[in-house]
Amino acid sequence: MQLSDLDLTKTYTYADYLKWTFDERLELIKGKIFNMSPAPGSVHQLVSGAIFNGLYNYLKGKPCKVFAAPFDVRLVRKSVDDKDIITVLQPDICVICDPRKIDAKGCIGSPDIVVEILSPGNNKKELQNKYEVYEEAGVLEYWIIHPLEKTFFKYILSDGQFQSSRMLTIGDEVTTPILPGFILSLDELFAEIDN
Repeated sequence: MQLSDLDLTKTYTYADYLKWTFDERLELIKGKIFNMSPAPGSVHQLVSGAIFNGLYNYLKGKPCKVFAAPFDVRLVRKSVDDKDIITVLQPDICVICDPRKIDAKGCIGSPDIVVEILSPGNNKKELQNKYEVYEEAGVLEYWIIHPLEKTFFKYILSDGQFQSSRMLTIGDEVTTPILPGFILSLDELFAEIDN
């Protein structure tokens, strides 16, 4: 089967997704197929690695766990049955604090923190759709990092809706009540891409 064999107007489920054998990496957002950008470039990888490393080291011995793409996050609406799941995403990084949400296939339910690192191939429709499904699913914090512009936005779930932080950049530090004591220095993070 090839990606071109699929009807892109059709609504698909995680059960369908598991049957696909082609090489392209895809995400399902409300049952619609989104082709992922080509493999991330070096800047994306440096930023992803620095964030993952900081989170991994902070979380050693703690109940929360950090995962990096490719890692399927299945957002649940009706039931956890594969045929009922219509949103499957692969965020660049996610933090999951409820061990019951982690299984052999990835994450079932909403992560506590989702991190997306923008690449030139990200499209606005994809980002808007992800924002909506993360908000609907109850993701507590959604971080969006634009490495080339050296900016960081954090959306915090409050009363079922995301509230945006101010734009953060060089000179700022990122903290979160989800991980007390964790500090992400944007000076250090963005210095990774200048070297």
